Amino acid sequence: MNLSKQIKKLREGAGYSQEELSEKIYVSRQTISNWENERSYPDIHNLLLLSVLFNVTLDELVKGDVETMKKVIKKDEMNKYSWIMAGTIMAAAILFGPAWKFLGNKGLLIPFILWAIGMWAAIKIEKIKKEKNVKTYKEIVAYMEDEDVDIQRKERSFGKDLLSKTLIVVTFTAVVTAIVLVSLWVSGMF
Repeated sequence: MNLSKQIKKLREGAGYSQEELSEKIYVSRQTISNWENERSYPDIHNLLLLSVLFNVTLDELVKGDVETMKKVIKKDEMNKYSWIMAGTIMAAAILFGPAWKFLGNKGLLIPFILWAIGMWAAIKIEKIKKEKNVKTYKEIVAYMEDEDVDIQRKERSFGKDLLSKTLIVVTFTAVVTAIVLVSLWVSGMF
């Protein structure tokens, strides 16, 4: 990404150390270092502060990064893992009863393997989201296209809410449990 180079160039051009820049925009020196070394990406508020501080437009600051961000947001890889996760977990739930009925206790290995693949895909999705900083990119792209950034912020904060995460897990567990029970009933095991 070009932003890391832009921040460093503008910071050095203004004669600021990382420490001085961090004090001016109210972040840690480590945050500035992370931005300059492409370990993280500033959120929209920090981009606006940098834009004002260095007297450049947001377009000039992020240069070609917006197009790159759009590609990251639409990443097919994340969709692929989402389908793998959903499909294997649902298949595991559906096959639980028939596998147990026809193959006995050893048959339970089939739904367990499918479930494990689903969990692996879920972990891959989370890694992609973290590596690509997808939620922050969505906010920046929304801002650059004159869309409502608050919608993206709400989406980001929703996932951080413990109650929301708990509700999602409980709902998903209830659905999978219902599918397992139907699977057991259809196979005559329940």
